[in-house]
Amino acid sequence: MFKKMKQNKLMPTQEKFDTLIGSTTEIYGRLVLLDSVRIDGKVVGNIESAKDKKVTVAIGRGGIVCGDISAHRVVVAGKVEGNICATERVEFYKDSEIRGDITYGTIGVEHGARLLGLVIQAQDDPAAAGADAHSVIRKAQEPN
Repeated sequence: MFKKMKQNKLMPTQEKFDTLIGSTTEIYGRLVLLDSVRIDGKVVGNIESAKDKKVTVAIGRGGIVCGDISAHRVVVAGKVEGNICATERVEFYKDSEIRGDITYGTIGVEHGARLLGLVIQAQDDPAAAGADAHSVIRKAQEPN
């Protein structure tokens, strides 16, 4: 009656990844992206994309990022130690681990993903989208 669901490392997408950081690669430093990237290795440093580009950052099951990520779309199946800001969508798959605050347009979380930090939906106001977690908390605590 019940079928066991297939376990996907990352859901197949039409996304084209121009850059692949392999499982045996470690990068130390800031990455500034113009195209989408898939990370199966380790990145220590912040990952940023141009505001006008629709860049996806995908972190595979063995991928590790120690730094903040700012992109149009962020997909995590591995580990992230840092804040995530996804202007369009963020997705967390089973067994992913995120330690940091998450700001998103839309979100998808599979059962078994572990999140430690604030999860904040971005406002339609572009000025508010870049607000940090502390300013969001202060605003929520203000009397109406």
